[in-house]
Amino acid sequence: MTRLARFLWPWLGLASAFALAPEVFSSPTALTMESVMGVMIIFALSYNMLLGQTGLLSFGHAVYYGLGGFVAIHAMNAVIHGKLGVPVAVIPAVGGVAGLAFGVLFGLVSTRRAGLVFSMISLGIGELVSSSSFILRSFFGGEEGITTNRAKLAPLFGLKFGHQIEVYWLIAIWCFVSIAATYALTRTPFGRMCDAVRDNPERVQYIGYSARRIRLIAFCFAGFFAGIAGGLAAINFEIMNAQQLGAQQSAVVLLMAYIGGIGYFVGPILGAIIVTFLQINLSDLTTAWQLYFGLLFIAIVSFAPGGVAGWLMRHREAARSGAFLRLAPAYAMVAPGLAAGFIGAVALIELANRQLALARSEGSAMKLFGLAVDSASITPWAVALGLLAGGAAATSILWPKVDEAWSTVNNSLRARGRA
Repeated sequence: MTRLARFLWPWLGLASAFALAPEVFSSPTALTMESVMGVMIIFALSYNMLLGQTGLLSFGHAVYYGLGGFVAIHAMNAVIHGKLGVPVAVIPAVGGVAGLAFGVLFGLVSTRRAGLVFSMISLGIGELVSSSSFILRSFFGGEEGITTNRAKLAPLFGLKFGHQIEVYWLIAIWCFVSIAATYALTRTPFGRMCDAVRDNPERVQYIGYSARRIRLIAFCFAGFFAGIAGGLAAINFEIMNAQQLGAQQSAVVLLMAYIGGIGYFVGPILGAIIVTFLQINLSDLTTAWQLYFGLLFIAIVSFAPGGVAGWLMRHREAARSGAFLRLAPAYAMVAPGLAAGFIGAVALIELANRQLALARSEGSAMKLFGLAVDSASITPWAVALGLLAGGAAATSILWPKVDEAWSTVNNSLRARGRA
């Protein structure tokens, strides 16, 4: 019973989170953001099947997301025109089958090799499909894309999915099922072999398995779940265009996986939630939001290679061992310097963005942390530089305390492991 409870409580917690989210955050904007998060969670998990589990770095994974969405939206329009009794709830499966079909087609070519060769082939396929979207206008719709109306499909249990809350529940159910399915896949012998191909493909060949075949199967599974995400995106937005299968969309899912942590199953889920939240909210606060994404990615790769999930797991182990209290004083010492440096860096970015990009059209007067400042004046620049320099200096001086605290915690954890 204890093992059963340990297995069930994360899934019950996940189901509760899906159920409570629209109750706690019920505004139209929040519902839209929650729906996009559900779609991106599936998309990020599909990408992590390649990168985190099989070790395949793809630069064109949005192809299967976008093509799945396009096939799904054409299927919706065909159902509407044919007046077929097909409910919108099964359309994501159409996108998944399309993603699987294109995964088989392109995977036969791209999975022949791994490493850099695979990455370059995936980039080439992504650019090929993206450029074709402006040529094959009958399928991709050109620059305008393809639109549909989900409410015209057959109702399911009286629901026509015209309201956003109904779409949210549809996405939540598909998201929960996809999370469970991808997790179950990681626990199978095939999932273990994917780990082995990632870590040592030569050893896999030596014991009699085909590393290429395992890569191809993983690639097809990833395409299937990416197609499901694309089908849900088609339902949610009621439009698909070329941007959703281009390099920018592939870069976004790469950011989600790395920021969340590719070494942990929960990592892409956290990354999808964080990146989607920042995308929707940061773009309302600053026009330089893409720069912040780049800086966040660089910071994660440089200082927290395990991503947010890896950082949380390290602290979870420290808390479980009772050694976390040794970290708190060191963190308290370094926190003011980090905060000052962060504020200074943000101030410099916003001042430079205003002065270099927006001053001609909007003037040099601006609001910065709620204060009225002039980007043409030397004072805010001096204050921002002072905060950044002072914060960086204080952090560099005090950070060895954090390293010492972690050394003590790690020694304690190793001692407990030996015991």
